[in-house]
This record gives sequence, C-alpha cells and structure tokens, in this order.
Amino acid sequence: MPDYNYQADTRAFSEVLQDIGTKDDSRLYLGELVNAFGERGFGALMLFFGLLSVAIGIIPGTTTILGVPLLLISLQLVIRQDQLWLPRWALSRWIERETYRRGVATVLPRVRKIERLSKPRLSIMTSEVSEVLIGLVTFVLAFILVLPIWGGNLIPAVIICTFGFGLMQRDGLAILIAWSAVALIGVAGLVAWLAWSWVSPYLLPVWEWANSLLPQTWAWLTGLFGG
Repeated sequence: MPDYNYQADTRAFSEVLQDIGTKDDSRLYLGELVNAFGERGFGALMLFFGLLSVAIGIIPGTTTILGVPLLLISLQLVIRQDQLWLPRWALSRWIERETYRRGVATVLPRVRKIERLSKPRLSIMTSEVSEVLIGLVTFVLAFILVLPIWGGNLIPAVIICTFGFGLMQRDGLAILIAWSAVALIGVAGLVAWLAWSWVSPYLLPVWEWANSLLPQTWAWLTGLFGG
C-alpha cells in the first residue's frame, strides 16, 4: 500500500484534498487518506464519514456500516491516541482515484468557502480535555447511527461533521456550535420527558376510558347497520 506524506498539518485541507488527486497511482487507499491528514486524521475522518451518513443515510443499513469506524475513532479520542489506528483490512480498502477526483471537483469550491470563514480560535474548545469529551459524545452519536433507526441519522451525523470540522481546523467556534446543538437536543429531550411525566397521569385514564368504549361503540354500529 503506498505511503504518501502531504504535510497536511501545515496546509489547508482543500490543498490536501486536491494534492491527493494529483498522484499517478490509480488506486486511492483509506490508509493513504489517514496518512495524508496527519494529526488532523481524527477530525478529517469524522467529517468524511459524517458527510457520507448525511448524504446516503436514507439507504437502509448504510449508517450501521458508517457508524462503526466512527465508534473506533471516538474511542481513540477518549484514550488520547496520538495517531489514528484502523484495522489493516480497513486501511487496504481503496477506490479509483479518478472517482475521487470527480467527487473532489464537485465539493472543493464549497470547502474553500468554508475554510475562508474558519480559523484557529477558542483554543480551550480544542484542548485535550475537550477532545476527550468530544470523543465521548461522538461515541454516543455514532452508536445512534449504528442502530437501525430510520431517519434518525441526520442530526447525529451533522453534529459529528461539525465536531470533525472543528477538530480538523482547530476552530473552537465550530466545536462550540456542535456543543450547542448537543445541548439543545438534551434540553428538548428533557422537556419532552418532563412533559410526558406530567401529562401522562391525566392522559392514561382517558386513553383507558376510550378503549373501554370501543367494544360498546362497535356493537352499537353493528346493530345499527345490521338492522
């Protein structure tokens, strides 16, 4: 498997994407992508798999497959792994480089626009403690992706993308936005649970009463139309 070094840690992400496509080797290995993104591999691959989950997650079973690498990535963030590790069988997977070039040509203008808005800032959001916390919440979000929940992949995948972009660019503002989304979801879930806890004691008796009327109503309708 080829081993290239694009010095990704000191260059713009869009430049790395473009340079990967210029190599003559017709095969582009996942291991090459990991090496190319260098220390930013965690964030870059979180962004990569998150975007795939958003794009094709409507196809049954795809988020289950895409969520597994994200589980591995998040665990390595938690244990503070310096270099991203993936199984050898995964690193040896490849796609046609020409296919990669066509895909990059489509998204590269948008990536460059986002890069112009992004910059290293709010370093506390990209500290070691922050990365551990991001790893923990990403594990939970990736676990949700693995579950066969139709339509339940969009919000977790978008949050993972935002976390990944923030880590990759060392942009604390992007990470703060992702944490805000997590907090909103948590608050919404808490409000829904509290509302149900308060309302259910009143709704359940009504529901049981309505169910008790069904046999009588059915008998009355049968007698009415039967007569």
